[in-house]
Amino acid sequence: MSRDLLRPAAVLTLIAGGLRPDRASILLLQRAATLRHHPGQVAFPGGRTDGNETPTEAALREAAEETGLDPAVVDVIAESPALPMPVSGHLVTPVLARCARPLPIRAVDPAETEAVFWLPVRDLVDPANRFTSVFAHGGEVSRGPAWLVAAEGRERLIWGFTARLLDDLLERFGWTASWDHSRELPL
Repeated sequence: MSRDLLRPAAVLTLIAGGLRPDRASILLLQRAATLRHHPGQVAFPGGRTDGNETPTEAALREAAEETGLDPAVVDVIAESPALPMPVSGHLVTPVLARCARPLPIRAVDPAETEAVFWLPVRDLVDPANRFTSVFAHGGEVSRGPAWLVAAEGRERLIWGFTARLLDDLLERFGWTASWDHSRELPL
């Protein structure tokens, strides 16, 4: 699908608690299993831009709508270049932001969001939680980063677009640790 046909969207990549991996946490949510696109997947808060909204405005609005986050306490650092997500027809701009500490959050609309949680970065850095996802669909196989982590009392799988953004974030901040890339997790 041509980038021109993709609808603009944005996600909020919010880091709380500082920029040390042993203290930082990242805001994530688990999408409702009933959604048409990416049902049940762990994701960043986000969605389509409305009207003339900037990606930052859209990411903050969506985070408030999905998690109850107060945008006034969020310090936006940067908008990253938009990335295509052809499977859902979106061109997604990741918006990197921070806040001083993990803030109160909740799943505002259960029809859209099953759970919201702060995931400690140390869980993403831990090599025991890292995998290479293997996804076979329509005769093609794709591989990418993945994590199995415990959050909100249950094991959660992070893969696909969200995992690619997290992998890039860990690299950018120098938070990566050596891990076994041959550990595959079929999806």
